[in-house]
Amino acid sequence: MADVLDDGEIADRLPDGWELDGDEIARIYEFDDYLAGVAFASEVGEISEEQFHHPEIRIRYEEVEVRFTSHEAGGVTEQDLDMAARCDELR
Repeated sequence: MADVLDDGEIADRLPDGWELDGDEIARIYEFDDYLAGVAFASEVGEISEEQFHHPEIRIRYEEVEVRFTSHEAGGVTEQDLDMAARCDELR
């Protein structure tokens, strides 16, 4: 099982645009239209399935919220930070 990172480690390494929210990291991505957000969410889903590390994804009209945490570890781990960076690469 992966080690949970402390708040200082997370703050130092969190990609731009992401924030720590309790035991999760979260980011809202903005889009010009709904279907662009849906396509992005689908790409996040594909990467997440490949890595077997699934986020919570909320699709709204012109934005998509992505949240990562490692439930089995009880907080944010290295894998969550890696997945956040992979999501950013899609943009």
